[in-house]
Amino acid sequence: MTYPDTSFLCALYIAQSTSAKALAFMQRQPTALISTSLLFYEFRQSVQFQVFRNSKDANQGYPMKVAQTALSTLQANISAGVFRQGQVDWADVHQIAERLAFRHTVKGGHRSFDILHVASALHLGAAEFLTFDGNQRKLAEAEGLVVPVQG
Repeated sequence: MTYPDTSFLCALYIAQSTSAKALAFMQRQPTALISTSLLFYEFRQSVQFQVFRNSKDANQGYPMKVAQTALSTLQANISAGVFRQGQVDWADVHQIAERLAFRHTVKGGHRSFDILHVASALHLGAAEFLTFDGNQRKLAEAEGLVVPVQG
């Protein structure tokens, strides 16, 4: 099983420097990516925040049309089975996250959502973790997850 993080989704749905790598991986991926409601929430929130940033300064974020395309494409891919929502016991994920935070945050400076995504992947039994965030990659690899694509 392969679990993507939000940076991977952003690369899939918003044009950026890592998009070609994300798309190439998806073309080779034979099965649905495992996901959680947390992943989709963070992605959707991030997209909306970028629209807010763009509304305040046109040189920041991206316009509503880009956001709408990204969100509708994600929804179409969810409906088409590109992602499979895992059955999550959030209490267990939080317990794993607490353990990860205690072991890694002081040395690695990991953010809460990054820890929650790695904890979710571990909880769901994923073997691979997709991220373009270098610090999150270090956390995932420290916990035994393979990160097959690097930005």
